[in-house]
Amino acid sequence: MSQITLEAPDISCDHCIVSIEKAVTKLPGVRFVSGDPDEKRIVIEFDPQLADLATIESAMEEEGYPVTK
Repeated sequence: MSQITLEAPDISCDHCIVSIEKAVTKLPGVRFVSGDPDEKRIVIEFDPQLADLATIESAMEEEGYPVTK
């Protein structure tokens, strides 16, 4: 398992976190998603053999929350 923390400046509330959680947990290999709207961060735990960072970032972008690089 790998864990990564991503920053997304467009996160502003709990609804944003829920939208991201729904989109990212649908991806194969993603085990856990949690976020903090005050810090504008998302913590994701995933199996790197089944999911990759680019796919996770893409899912977040499709929901309207691009990741800061």
